[in-house]
Amino acid sequence: MGAGRKTQIFYVNGTQSFVPNSPVSSACGRNLRKDQLGGVIFGCKNATIKECLSKQLFGLPAQHFSYVKNIDPGLPLFLFNYSDRKLHGIFEAASKGQMSIDPYGWTADGSERTQYPAQVQVCVRLQCQPLSEDKFRPVIADNYYLSNHFWFELDHGQTRKLISLLASSAIGPGTYIPQNTMKWKTVSRSLPSHETSVEDEAFKKLTSEVEQSTQSTSRYHSPEVASMDADRDIQRDFQVVSTEAEQDEKSLVLMKLKELALNRESQNISFSDDVKDTPDENNLDSAEKGCLEALTGLEKREECPSPPFEYQCIIVQLMQEVKELTAFKETQTQKCRYLEQKLVDAELEIHDLKDRCTILESACNLSLEHEEKTVIQSSDQQHLDLKESLYLIGGYDGESFLASMDLYCPSLNVMKPLRSMSSVRSYASTVQLNGELYVFGGGNGSIWYDTVESYSPICDKWTLCPSLNQKKGSLAGAGLSNKIFAIGGGNGIDCYSEVEMLDLDIGRWIYIRSMLEKRFALAAVESNGVIYVTGGFDGNDYLQSAERYDPREHRWTKIANMNTKRGCHSLVALNDKLYALGGFDGDAMVPSVEVFDPRLETWMMGKPMNHPRGYSAASVVNDSIYVIGGVKFGENILDNVENYKEGQGWQEICTTVVGKRCFLSAISL
Repeated sequence: MGAGRKTQIFYVNGTQSFVPNSPVSSACGRNLRKDQLGGVIFGCKNATIKECLSKQLFGLPAQHFSYVKNIDPGLPLFLFNYSDRKLHGIFEAASKGQMSIDPYGWTADGSERTQYPAQVQVCVRLQCQPLSEDKFRPVIADNYYLSNHFWFELDHGQTRKLISLLASSAIGPGTYIPQNTMKWKTVSRSLPSHETSVEDEAFKKLTSEVEQSTQSTSRYHSPEVASMDADRDIQRDFQVVSTEAEQDEKSLVLMKLKELALNRESQNISFSDDVKDTPDENNLDSAEKGCLEALTGLEKREECPSPPFEYQCIIVQLMQEVKELTAFKETQTQKCRYLEQKLVDAELEIHDLKDRCTILESACNLSLEHEEKTVIQSSDQQHLDLKESLYLIGGYDGESFLASMDLYCPSLNVMKPLRSMSSVRSYASTVQLNGELYVFGGGNGSIWYDTVESYSPICDKWTLCPSLNQKKGSLAGAGLSNKIFAIGGGNGIDCYSEVEMLDLDIGRWIYIRSMLEKRFALAAVESNGVIYVTGGFDGNDYLQSAERYDPREHRWTKIANMNTKRGCHSLVALNDKLYALGGFDGDAMVPSVEVFDPRLETWMMGKPMNHPRGYSAASVVNDSIYVIGGVKFGENILDNVENYKEGQGWQEICTTVVGKRCFLSAISL
């Protein structure tokens, strides 16, 4: 456990959660950027879910505002009930994430400030059956930092999978509007006597429906009702809202007619008796005839013998409005057609540009293939066994920084040049995963990179990959569980403790739990499903400390300190043991070697190398450790290779094929 670190406790709508040995920022979320945020899960209990849905408001404690502020309208949201461990959805944000939209939400009587001020207004995108935890847990498995606690931030891949899973059990569409929040408009002026009885009956019927809806909502909000009853009530609310929406649409014209009629009556407008009461039907278009027929049918149902003249004027007004709406619709239709045509033209132009790019890429590939054939022919058609060889990547030869990549076979003392990287690169990190090599970070001596390249040994081809979130060098790397980890490093000014992870399924780098200490010029290695890091520079001094990351626990844990401060060193795994090789101890380059046995949890001094060296490269081939090049002291760059086998100690390989080289990377398949 890290010294001086405390357990952090936070609450989610009344439910306590804790994360041991973790800063609040890490406990509350994954620290995704706004463009990385695909969705958010909010929390509730049986006692608070009713208020979340009735107010259409979700909330979290204040420390969660670090990512709630990134919520924009339309972002998918989900609601997790801690009481029954079920996930409800699909909701979406109806506002931006803000602080204290309702300052007294989820309190007993509104006398206290809310404990959940990080809030967002919501609506329902698609009403679905809630998911039990065993169904949605595999989708967000990477978010679990304890057996029953998980981060609420979702990336785009997790959000799409959750939406797909929920949509498979959809029970209703549209935006959820609780019945007890609907407002009914009433006409302040009394209707004519022949309409009063009809309106009284309608009002009584409406009052009955509201009372029934209120009772239904009250039962749903009762904390003693089980989650299955809550789901059925929500579904019924959807059906009622849908039915009432259809009724409102049908009655809209009727309400407008009556309102205009009352206004006319209040103005006491008199009309001449010899004016023609009925408009000429021969001069009416189809829309006007429809309005006239609707009014005629209404008058028959209300047993009105004949409509007064002012009603006919209202009808003429409405028919004029219908004409204007029809003309407006036609104008909008023409605009839509124009935009659709522009879209078709744009797609054709994009297709033409893609064809041109394909032609240019083909021409470039032909040129590169010609260069590649020339390089291979100049190396006398050497065929080296990959299992007996290691790759040397980039670095510095004393005169210039290198973009080269070479295949070096120590047993034959032969080196074969391969295709170079897209740019010179030193102080970088290299990881092997699924038979391909990934090189990331580093620099050219004056600037640092955030670029990433992958190399296919089968095709002898480099491919650009998604870039890191920060430009950095002297970082460490490891590959594990189809993921690549970029660890620590710095930019010449700041030293980093941050860790980025590239998930090949998602296709982008995301931040995960940071290390316990800042580390620049550190070393890292993966062994038995766990990542180990050692030493480095924290901005003030070189470190003896070491720590490890277990992806199953999603956290870093301190392990025993080394016996010597080290930076710019190498770390390899051989026969389930870790070897820390050479490096800089704060005063000089050292030849010493330390061995860590995870079963004993201790570091032991091993046999030292023949030469002190740092900024060298090391890799394991056929149960042997090979250390290549590096800096001995000052600007003295080494051109030799040392080999170590258990029980045989260190032996120097006399070779001139590698030449002077430092700040490079070495890795074997």
